[in-house]
Amino acid sequence: MMKSFTKFVSEYCKTWEKSGKEQFIKTVTQSIKDEEKSPLLTKSGKLSGLSENIYDLLLCGLRGALKRDAVLSALQEICALHADIPSIVLDVVCVLDAETCLDIQSEERSNFCYIVRELESFISEKLLKERLEIDTLQDVGTLKNKNFYTKFIKIKTKLYYKQRKFNLFREESEGYAKLIVELNQEVTEQTEWKGLLEIIQSLIGCFNLDPNRVLDIILESFEARPHLDSLFISLIKNYMGDPQVISEVLGFKLGNMEVLDKYEEPPPLMTVIALLLQHQVIALDNIYPWLRPDDTIMAKEADKEFKAVQEYIRKINIVSTKGPQANAPTEFVEDKFDPQDYWGNQKLVLSEALLRVTAWREFAALAARLPGAGVAERPARALAGMLHALVEPLYRKHCRVSPKIMGTPIPPLTSPLAPPACVTFEDMKETVIPALILLGPSLHYDPILMYKIIRILRTSRSLKEDPLQHEALTVLDAAILPSLTLMEGNCCMAEEVYTLLKLYPYQCRYCLYSRWKNESGERLPALMRVRGNSLQRIKHIMKRVSKENIKPQGRLIGKLSHAAPQFLFDYMLLQIQTYDNLIGPVVESLKYLTALSLDVLGYCLLEALVACRAMRGAAYPPWLQALAAFAGAAFKKHNIELTALLQFVANRLKAHQSQDLLILKEIVQKMAGIEAAEEMTAEQLDAMAGGELLKGEAGYFSQVRNTRRSSARLKEAIVGNNLDISLCILAAQQRHCCVWKDIDEEISHGEPPGSQLKVVGRLADQCQDALVQLGTFLASSHAPDEYAARLPPLQELLRDYHVDADVAFFLHRPVLAQKIAAKVELLRKSADSKTTSTEMAIERYSVASKEALEPVVQAITPLLPLRTWEDISPEFYVTFWSLSMYDLKVPEECYDREIERLRAAAVAAAKDSSQGTKGKKEQERFNTLIDKLQEERSRQQAHVALVAARLARSCGGWFPARAVKSAKNETVTRLMQLCLFPRCVFTPADALFCAEFVHAVHALKTPNFSTLLCYDRLFCDITYSVMSCTEGEAARYALFLCRVLGTAMRWHADKATFHKECAHYPGFVTKYRVSNQFTEANDHVGYENYRHVCHKWHYKITKAMVVCLESGDYVQIRNALIVLIRVLPRFPVLAKLAQIIEKKVEKVREEEKTQRQDLYVLATGYSGQLRNRMSSMMRESEFHQVVQLPPADKHKAAAAAAGGAPAPREDAPAQDPGTAPPPQPETDKRESRTSDRRREESERDKESKREARVTSKERAKEEIRSKERSPRERQHREERYLETVSPPHDHRHPPDDIDRDVKRRKVESSSNGKGKEIEERSPEKEKRKTKVRGDERKERKMSRKRDRAEETAILEQKRRRDEQKAVLKMGGHQNGAQEDHHYEKYHKREKSPFRDRSHEEPRDKHRRSNESKMRR
Repeated sequence: MMKSFTKFVSEYCKTWEKSGKEQFIKTVTQSIKDEEKSPLLTKSGKLSGLSENIYDLLLCGLRGALKRDAVLSALQEICALHADIPSIVLDVVCVLDAETCLDIQSEERSNFCYIVRELESFISEKLLKERLEIDTLQDVGTLKNKNFYTKFIKIKTKLYYKQRKFNLFREESEGYAKLIVELNQEVTEQTEWKGLLEIIQSLIGCFNLDPNRVLDIILESFEARPHLDSLFISLIKNYMGDPQVISEVLGFKLGNMEVLDKYEEPPPLMTVIALLLQHQVIALDNIYPWLRPDDTIMAKEADKEFKAVQEYIRKINIVSTKGPQANAPTEFVEDKFDPQDYWGNQKLVLSEALLRVTAWREFAALAARLPGAGVAERPARALAGMLHALVEPLYRKHCRVSPKIMGTPIPPLTSPLAPPACVTFEDMKETVIPALILLGPSLHYDPILMYKIIRILRTSRSLKEDPLQHEALTVLDAAILPSLTLMEGNCCMAEEVYTLLKLYPYQCRYCLYSRWKNESGERLPALMRVRGNSLQRIKHIMKRVSKENIKPQGRLIGKLSHAAPQFLFDYMLLQIQTYDNLIGPVVESLKYLTALSLDVLGYCLLEALVACRAMRGAAYPPWLQALAAFAGAAFKKHNIELTALLQFVANRLKAHQSQDLLILKEIVQKMAGIEAAEEMTAEQLDAMAGGELLKGEAGYFSQVRNTRRSSARLKEAIVGNNLDISLCILAAQQRHCCVWKDIDEEISHGEPPGSQLKVVGRLADQCQDALVQLGTFLASSHAPDEYAARLPPLQELLRDYHVDADVAFFLHRPVLAQKIAAKVELLRKSADSKTTSTEMAIERYSVASKEALEPVVQAITPLLPLRTWEDISPEFYVTFWSLSMYDLKVPEECYDREIERLRAAAVAAAKDSSQGTKGKKEQERFNTLIDKLQEERSRQQAHVALVAARLARSCGGWFPARAVKSAKNETVTRLMQLCLFPRCVFTPADALFCAEFVHAVHALKTPNFSTLLCYDRLFCDITYSVMSCTEGEAARYALFLCRVLGTAMRWHADKATFHKECAHYPGFVTKYRVSNQFTEANDHVGYENYRHVCHKWHYKITKAMVVCLESGDYVQIRNALIVLIRVLPRFPVLAKLAQIIEKKVEKVREEEKTQRQDLYVLATGYSGQLRNRMSSMMRESEFHQVVQLPPADKHKAAAAAAGGAPAPREDAPAQDPGTAPPPQPETDKRESRTSDRRREESERDKESKREARVTSKERAKEEIRSKERSPRERQHREERYLETVSPPHDHRHPPDDIDRDVKRRKVESSSNGKGKEIEERSPEKEKRKTKVRGDERKERKMSRKRDRAEETAILEQKRRRDEQKAVLKMGGHQNGAQEDHHYEKYHKREKSPFRDRSHEEPRDKHRRSNESKMRR
């Protein structure tokens, strides 16, 4: 001991404050390896030395080697390390107590008492009193009562030495022996309880037996033979009438009942108590307090389980950035079931006993008192057994799978107090339904009963009046669906459950799914465990899903979703919103899902769409695009009910939210194969004018295949819930509602200017696309009669639903076509002659059209003001809106191209021998398509011919004749406002139709219609039309302009075509006579005058585009760029205009490069395309004949143009197209200067070689450089040039009558060859002329200064070049000879194409004289 103490002092005490204490605690900690084992022993069973170290520590404190407080501090720390250390410390204290008790007055004893007294702060007082001697406790001060020792002696004596007094002679054992014999003799159910009761009473009186002990023996006998319940129940009830006494005796027996692990049934005592409760001998309130454990203990256990599951789910949701962790949560596994826990819970055992004796009411009362959720396994199986017997008669009668399959019969319940069996469906409400609700998720313990209940409820649902409608929903919510979650991948059960669920509308089903997922899954610990495990598994699977492993991963997803689909799809949809490339693999993997899982997927998708509403953003948020694409692909691939999703879109539209139309757009596109693509090629647009087969083969980007079934499902979902016309009307109304909706809150304050308009425009375009898609689908999927019956009348759409004419006629156009076809067929059948001629067919078609359209004309007439019909007739209005591109033109090229493609495919399929019979089938399919396309083309050709003949007959009354010349202008205005502009921005096909219809009206020689004036109004000022469009409308409007420009430029390009299609046509009349006879040649516009007009149109379009590009407004710039991109094949064609537009676009690129990236991208794309077309641009002299005015008259011409007159080229007299224009002075000057330079350069060999090497590419570079010189001056000249050609806005619109008269007089004067100039003098024009002259004088002065500076530089360069001639060698430069490159770069000059240099002749002469002197 002393050796150990010395070692302890040397190792720890000397350095206690620095490191000794830490080393000591570390030594003690090493002795503690396991919380469950004693720290006194090591793993090998040897002593660890812990008690010796504690002894040395305390001894140091007693002897003063350490301070007492330091010892106490160390003891307090080591006591917290293990639960057994306080006991070990007290053992050592007892040893030291024995060592120090000899000398009470010593310092060691006083230190000992102080340490023991302070031990009370961290060691329980109870343990101190138990382990230490009484004398020591009194010395320390723990026991302050001096009489404690005396009381201790008395109690000890009473417990161990005093004998208890018992009355051993009051009762005789013979009486109890006779009582036991009487109770356990051979008795049957027919034995009378009265005789037995008399015997018992006699024995009590004879032998003076205790009645309570007699009752105990009676209960013991009842436990031995519980099947004699009728005898013993009556006996006990008449023997002891006080239920409280019986409950006390039973409580005493319950308190001493031994718990075994090998019970197969409830103990007999529990059965006796259950029978007594069932026969109401005792009450539940009497026996419940005697049952253990207490309710508070059970509640704590349930709460502990709930918190454990919550902690597990919390750990699963933690994302670790450090990779897999060693302590990461694994799959939650329930603790192994311990039978001791169940049999030790007397309340649960009593529940099972009550169910085994079929005491349903008593069990329900007991279960209502038990804390916690759910029923334990054994009571659940007992309750399921009772329910089997109750539903057996009803199941055998109505729900057998087959009469030949008998199944195992279940005997009825034998107890007279058992619930009655169910014979009718109404009987289920009494016992079975409440029992199932009480059973809850524990129903999964008996799948057979679950099958029976589902079939019974399904049979009840199939009745005309379901007697169990609400009860079935309750059972599904409380029992069936939660039980399905606890089953391990039972796909057969899932399919059986869905056979019942599908009989209910989606509102009921989705409500059940919501409660199943959100309420049951967050309230029941068992379901929470499944949710956590499912979430962990699906995370593991989703990390590995790809196109290469769809089948294995899909099977895992399917297996996991059979039981708990609602917990998986939330995470899957969240991953899809983040990674949209998962859509394809996930949709393919869904083929392993059950019908129930797919239906739950539809609900989860809808819930995800609703949950993401709080995420504000752009018109097309990425999450919405991903979910919409997934919905379209999933609903097409798998049979999922669409009704809920479509109703959701309709409800969102009613709430003025149009974003979700993207979902409808994707669904219609994927399921019906109808695309809403704006970026269609020219071939596709032409194909859209053909029949349905041509549209499907060549009109869409993806070929329409395998959509028959999905299209039928979509039609059934839309029509079955009356959503077809509702969605169309809502989308049409939302087109305008979204424009006026306040969206300030939806756009963040950090967005760039124009973001709100951008979002609104995209929403409006989305409404438009969805409307066109849905309308096209409805018209193609419905039978004509069915579609006409479902569609509201045209007048009702326009008047009551406030739908625009474009939408109303778009929906009614198929109906009108069907009515005309039906009337034609009726007239054909009623005709007497069997042969049909062309004239008869045209007559029938005209009559049928008139009869079919007459009600529409009458309905439309009162909807517009009467003044409107003075300019255009209602018949023309209805004709315009009722026709389509299919009626006007046959796309012959598209039919030929598609037929050739199919023939090539058929030949390739025939040559491919590797496919065998499949190749032959493909060849047959291609040949069938060819025949169908040819047949469709023939039908369309005949139809177009009939329509053309009908239009030719009716065009005479389209535009009423009016004496007032302004009628022409009003007619065009009405035509543009009511017909052309609303329809040309509706769809791309409608844009082409408008252009084609205007040409058709012109080709028909329609009276009182001016084609020239119509085109003039279309081209002259398009600024307001462009800036009022959305992005999609701008693209469609540009398509219309491009097609109209194509027609105008076709007439412009060829004189013969112009004379053939325009000359002597009413559309090109310039003089309006009362007789409407245009026989004189001077009444029409000539070819050259028409070219002048085309020139003016191009400049007007240029001016409009420049205004939009310079506005700084996002919408105007974007729309202008869209229009320029779309009309690029037709505009610009003039080099000057192209350069002006290129400059403005470059300016937009520079300004928007870091501001608005979408504008920068558009401008960059257009700039590149425009540069590629620069080589094909025309000069002005090639476009039309340019008339040179004398220098003195140029200002007059500019002033006349600024005063509101047309461009000077329109005022010029017409010339013979074959006559060349007079030579220009500028051209002579340029040629003379070039000839002088070449003549002087030919004197030198080097310069001649350099001239030979100059390529066309270098000349082009040099021209570009010369154009880029002096940007400020060039900008000034361009602005003046445009201002001269297109006057400012405030001078550009004189009154219509004056403008029209001026134009008419000019056309007449030009046709007569007089060429009179019209000038109106005014103070404003004189001021403007004076200002122009002053600007020109300043420009000439600055030009002379620049010329002098250039001459000085040329002389200096010439001197240096002559000095270096001998040194420099030819070649070696990337652009050719270095001298040549230097000269081309710095000396060669070309005039700007935007500048009139007629006034610079003296300066040119001066430059040539200087150059000649310098060369000499």
